[in-house]
Amino acid sequence: MRDWLKKDREKVRMTHEQVADKASISRSYYTNIENGTKTPSVKAAKSIALVLGFPWEKFFNDKCYSKEHFESSKQKNIG
Repeated sequence: MRDWLKKDREKVRMTHEQVADKASISRSYYTNIENGTKTPSVKAAKSIALVLGFPWEKFFNDKCYSKEHFESSKQKNIG
């Protein structure tokens, strides 16, 4: 879970739906990003950051321990 993203969203008193609408992405995609199960594209990261007011690079500095990240790392170690 990206707790920092949830806190930033709550600071501006927005729902997942509101952030997603303003960032021009689906609510489910935003929810997966906040939950840490998806990593946003650069375009989505920039859109979300603009809506919530933080540097978009923060997504890529985040140490994400999501299933997506774990599976990706596991595949690299196998091959």
